[in-house]
Amino acid sequence: MWDDAFPSFLIGLREGLEAGLIVSILVATLVRADARSRLPQVWTGVLAAIALAMSFGAVLTFTAASLSATAQEAFGGTLGVIAVAFVTAMVFWMRRSARSLSGEIKEKVTGALGMGAGVLIVTSFLAVGREGLETALFLWTTAQAAGESAGPLTGAAIGLVLAAGLCWGLYRRVLKINLTKFFTATGAVLIVIAAGVLGYGLRDLQEGGVLPGKTAFAFDLSGSVDAGSWYGTLVQGVFNLTPAMTWLQVVGYGGYLAVVMTLFVRGVRATEPKPARETREAGEKTAPDQDAPPPVRHRPGWVVPVAVVTVPAVIAGLAVALGRPKPAAAQTVAVSEKECGKGFSAPEPGRQTFQMHNTGDKTSEVYLVDPATNAVYGEIEGLAPGTTRALVATVGGGTYAWRCVPTGGAAVTSKAVRVAGSGSAKAVVPVSAQDLAGPLARYKACVDQGLATLVTQTRALAADVRGGRLGKARTDWLTAHRTYASLGAAYGTFENFDQKIDGRADGLPGGVHDKDFTGFLRVEYGLWHGEAATSLTGPAEQLAVDAAGLRTAFPHQDFDPGDLPLRAHEILENTLQFELTGDTDEGSGTNLATADANLAGTRELLTVLRPLLTTRSPHLLTTVDADIARLQALLDAARHGTSWTPVERLDQTTRARLDGATGQLLEDLSPVPDLLEIRKSA
Repeated sequence: MWDDAFPSFLIGLREGLEAGLIVSILVATLVRADARSRLPQVWTGVLAAIALAMSFGAVLTFTAASLSATAQEAFGGTLGVIAVAFVTAMVFWMRRSARSLSGEIKEKVTGALGMGAGVLIVTSFLAVGREGLETALFLWTTAQAAGESAGPLTGAAIGLVLAAGLCWGLYRRVLKINLTKFFTATGAVLIVIAAGVLGYGLRDLQEGGVLPGKTAFAFDLSGSVDAGSWYGTLVQGVFNLTPAMTWLQVVGYGGYLAVVMTLFVRGVRATEPKPARETREAGEKTAPDQDAPPPVRHRPGWVVPVAVVTVPAVIAGLAVALGRPKPAAAQTVAVSEKECGKGFSAPEPGRQTFQMHNTGDKTSEVYLVDPATNAVYGEIEGLAPGTTRALVATVGGGTYAWRCVPTGGAAVTSKAVRVAGSGSAKAVVPVSAQDLAGPLARYKACVDQGLATLVTQTRALAADVRGGRLGKARTDWLTAHRTYASLGAAYGTFENFDQKIDGRADGLPGGVHDKDFTGFLRVEYGLWHGEAATSLTGPAEQLAVDAAGLRTAFPHQDFDPGDLPLRAHEILENTLQFELTGDTDEGSGTNLATADANLAGTRELLTVLRPLLTTRSPHLLTTVDADIARLQALLDAARHGTSWTPVERLDQTTRARLDGATGQLLEDLSPVPDLLEIRKSA
């Protein structure tokens, strides 16, 4: 957690020390002026500044939470850039003002003593409030970058507590710190951290669609740098440098660092050092410059402090309440063949919750659709009779209706309603069996060609075994097995042929020696465990027979077009479960070769689905292609000519990268089945 905590610790320490020094000087000046009775006014201003900073942080947090994911990225990126600007200005201001800070504050307080109580409150409020707002903004930005980590809050809290202790020590003259050197050193470090925050903010703006270049990566070291390692986590947490960065991030990071650091270093060299007096002035007692007038109280002492805390909190609460969408009362909508959509009226634009109640006697699916285009805005599957479930959907200006699809019954579409207002809602345009007919025909042709190749390869394998050429048989076995593994999207149609050709020994009474253990893995076991050619000839010839039988049967097998989108995800699920764990290795150590073939099969499937996916989610395939390239690079690194590194010989870091890259690809492929789901229409 320290990697996430350090930037916030430093900002908490530095900003806390700045604010604490100002408060110490304010207090010391009043004490020197024999105006201790005016101290509550200072603390009131300080309290108001703290309340304002906390309220500002609350507004940022709750306002962002009410935005859509894309808007949150844009909002966070904008505030990140603003935070960098504030921190940069603060670093340069403190470098110039560290030596004269005491005199400036003393002059302001001395002038305020001759005026009313409100002037001193405002003086202390303005002196401390800026640091508070800067801290809140920078802390919120770093917390966004850290995700769910508690590191930023913990680091800031430690920094503020340490700053308070240092300021107390300075005031009591038990500590001596060269503040000029301190602010110079921490300023240089903060410039480096701010460069990282700027890079993160620019990436957020790209993710939010505000800036271009989202997929234009300057470098991608994901295949060679483990982002989950201690050093990767440290660099990413402290400096916001990630294994993959876009050109805009790199230019922003490098340009900011080069320009700002150069100006900062030049400014430090150009300023002649002077003896620091902060540690003495904070605790000195000198004769007052003037007599402080006796305080005049016209109201109880607690009224102003309570007011200055309450007012920012109330304003923040109003900002959050007004800024967040007002939840409307959830409509209860009937789902059945006879009452589909009953109770539905035109909702307000925005995020809405509908209580879907099945009033019929059949389990149903229900969809919120645009009746003109059949675009789907929300859905519930498996709604049992008599039950109610919430459906959450974002509604914009347009026409909406409910489509109820009872099990075994006809689809029914409700009366459409028109929603007035601007804005648009994200919808999924459904596909029909006819839409998938073309991709299915193209993919079946690829599979048929692959099966023809498989028949030839398994026959060559059987001939090698029969002739006792076991060395060549091992090479031919891997070639044939990779061909079969690349046809993974069709395995649901292979029926019992898949168990015969590529079945595992799991669950068989005799294990690898069971008479029903057949196919590629049976031959693999024999070839890599020294089995004689005479005993392997039968299994190898049976494999060739089964491959030929599959090729003959495949054109007549039922290939559900709805299986295509599912296989885009499921092929690599099996890869992660069986190949990357080494679970199916029977001695050859070629699990990664199989994984490579699975990836090739996934790529082939996505090729035929690409036209449908591009129209429904234009950015999905860009992300998926980048994921595939990353995983392919990791697999290529494990290939050495015709041999592959066995999974069990991979070091822990490499295995973690392979698992991580496959998991990320699976996550990015997971929307494909929903995007291309065949929905029944009325």
